[in-house]
Amino acid sequence: MSKPVSDPAPPDADALNRAIRELWARADGPLSEDEQRIYQALVLKWTAAQEGDVDAVA
Repeated sequence: MSKPVSDPAPPDADALNRAIRELWARADGPLSEDEQRIYQALVLKWTAAQEGDVDAVA
């Protein structure tokens, strides 16, 4: 019998913070439209992780 596939754990606030910082470091200036969308999604997930809302982070 095979084991059910479980969802990976959502990223924690520290991991999301690192991703945000890396995004800005790679951009080396203003964010492109795609980078802005990624940034906004990361910030929303970071906020949810800070507040303990695991459903919004996943």
